[in-house]
Amino acid sequence: MRIAVLIKQVPAVDTVKIDEKTGTMIRDGVEAELNPLDLHAVEAAVRIKESRPEGEVEITAVTMGPPAALKAVRYAIAMGCDKGLLLSDRKFGGADTLATARTLSRALLKAGPFDLLFAGERATDGETGQVGPACAALMGVSVLSYVSAIDELTEDCVRVTRAVEGGHETVEAPLPAIVIPVKEMNIPRLCTLGGKLRAKAAEIPAETADDLGMDGSETGLAGSATQVVRVTYPKVTRHGRRINAADGLESAIDEIMKVLEDKNCLEAAI
Repeated sequence: MRIAVLIKQVPAVDTVKIDEKTGTMIRDGVEAELNPLDLHAVEAAVRIKESRPEGEVEITAVTMGPPAALKAVRYAIAMGCDKGLLLSDRKFGGADTLATARTLSRALLKAGPFDLLFAGERATDGETGQVGPACAALMGVSVLSYVSAIDELTEDCVRVTRAVEGGHETVEAPLPAIVIPVKEMNIPRLCTLGGKLRAKAAEIPAETADDLGMDGSETGLAGSATQVVRVTYPKVTRHGRRINAADGLESAIDEIMKVLEDKNCLEAAI
């Protein structure tokens, strides 16, 4: 069985900064890490590998990003993935979720076929949760989101428990399929020394847009269906009006009611 895990290197949550002119994230000189929610996807894949006879399951960690994103791929290998693949090209820069999914799906189809795929619920730098489902749509495979448990996995189908509003539901889908776990599914392991040494020695190929047969109009900023045209930061103001109850409580209440009425915060009683 061949499994692919989509991962992403993201800026550490407390260092996220946006370029107000371009609307894109500033990544240069910013501390980065493997997206925390992707750890659950990697853990789920590795547990499947451990439950099968040795050599029966092969896991490939796939990411799109700058050369520094190799760090995230090596971390996934240290956790238990067998191989890695980096998609890195300046043509990929500025991609929205659609352009990102288009690039990833093209790479997965080229490197595949894969029987099962995993993706994180969302990335902490974008919080969209769109790339995994978009890859499924572009590849023409089933998508199982908000998965809290994998109940059964055969050569032909996968049955999972999904977290839904008010409880859980059990669904089944034919393979290949993309499974998107929630944090409830597992607790990601810590990397062992042996895993880190194996990851350090691993040869991780890097592919460009030309390698995938993609031109500039399909990916990156040019291939994006959406663009951030303006970024603003909320401004905290301290201007206000003080209503003093020293002149009488009734007078203060009348003043407060007048303020609320002026701001259309009150509805007339029926």
